[in-house]
Amino acid sequence: MGVAVAETTFAGVVRDALADEMRRDPTVWVLGEDVRYGGIFGQYRGLAAEFGPDRVVDTPISEATIMGAGLGAALVGTRPVIEMRIADFAMPAMDELVNQIAKVRYMFGGQARARLVVRMPHGLLASSAAQHSQIVESWMANLPGVVVAVPATAADAAGLLRSAIRSDDPVLLFEPKAFFGRPAAPASDEPIPFGRARRAREGRDVTVVTWAQALDPALAGAELASAEGTQAEILDLRTLWPWDEEAVAASVARTGRLVVVEEGVTVAGFGAEIVARMAERSGPALRSVARLGAPRIPVPFAPELEAAVRVSPERVAAAIRAAAAR
Repeated sequence: MGVAVAETTFAGVVRDALADEMRRDPTVWVLGEDVRYGGIFGQYRGLAAEFGPDRVVDTPISEATIMGAGLGAALVGTRPVIEMRIADFAMPAMDELVNQIAKVRYMFGGQARARLVVRMPHGLLASSAAQHSQIVESWMANLPGVVVAVPATAADAAGLLRSAIRSDDPVLLFEPKAFFGRPAAPASDEPIPFGRARRAREGRDVTVVTWAQALDPALAGAELASAEGTQAEILDLRTLWPWDEEAVAASVARTGRLVVVEEGVTVAGFGAEIVARMAERSGPALRSVARLGAPRIPVPFAPELEAAVRVSPERVAAAIRAAAAR
């Protein structure tokens, strides 16, 4: 018996997509810590029973070994799905990721390619503190040679994972770890193309651009602003590289106002790239810009301090109202 197709959580929906891809392509396999036992969030539950220990491989507690083994396996023709447990734990494997995986195609003139996926659950999770709550996708968007996917919903995570597995380039998949237990409907079996944003909310007055876990406060904040008559359009980027610059530009051309909402630190964050590109393209037609995100501090453990780091719906609503007033 295989893994059930119908599942009711974020983790299960993405797991079902992975199982489908493993059935479709026998070169797809998984490696990481505790994946044979389901993974830290249950996102691999049941896969070992169907695919066996040769395709669902438990590894030592050594992220550098995991990342390096995945690269080596990709270079000889398989398509590994590398599990890092959480994004923070990828730090010991930065040499393998940054200096090898991201560069191998370029260094060998296209003769070698790292056809692999690195899953790095990320984002704030209540009281997980500074070493378990980092948001590092903006770092990776600055790294030539990789695709950076940042889904906010189970359906998008499943569709982007399918595209990632089938891609001939290395893909870094950042899934909000706080969402793995969230209820979710079964997803489509179609891949979602990279670089195509999703309009999460219609609006005419202000363009709000967001991704990953920040979509929640963005939507809630837009509803608060709507009660006072300001209608915000929300675009969920889904991937940071490539990113859907054309969709954002088209929305900004209609509204003339831009608010970027990200969960990570705003200093040198990807929101700055979005604002800069829109300013270059729109010029004086862009009447108002704002960026919301975290301050440049480690994520606190104390709930009260952690709450101060988070972007709240109230902050989003205030930014939307301020933008609309200009």
